[in-house]
Amino acid sequence: QVQLQESGGGLVQAGGSLRLSCVASGRTFSNYAAGWFRQAPGKEREFVAAINWSGGSTSYADAVKGRFTISRDNAKNTAVLLMNSLKPEDTAVYYCAAAGYIQTMMSSPQAIGYWGQGTQVTVSS
Repeated sequence: QVQLQESGGGLVQAGGSLRLSCVASGRTFSNYAAGWFRQAPGKEREFVAAINWSGGSTSYADAVKGRFTISRDNAKNTAVLLMNSLKPEDTAVYYCAAAGYIQTMMSSPQAIGYWGQGTQVTVSS
């Protein structure tokens, strides 16, 4: 089992930045790809970004490409999502996820085995 705990959400004005952290416990975090998803009110959960086990490969949703950066520190069992140039449409609950392969994050989210509880991000206009 892998337990995931997000932090760093909050209220920010449009154009601002936030840094989300996901700390993993349980099984060896470096064995897993990590990702971030978000869910806005009345909408389905959507993929935001993912990173493979080593940090050598990343992937982003078109809506956040160039503004968000995903990274990880396996020594600290942590994955980070740095969000810049935030827009009101980025408002959502952001969830951390862990899966065996980065491809799972993008193509088969229903197969993701581990999810965090979520952290609220609100961007005001």
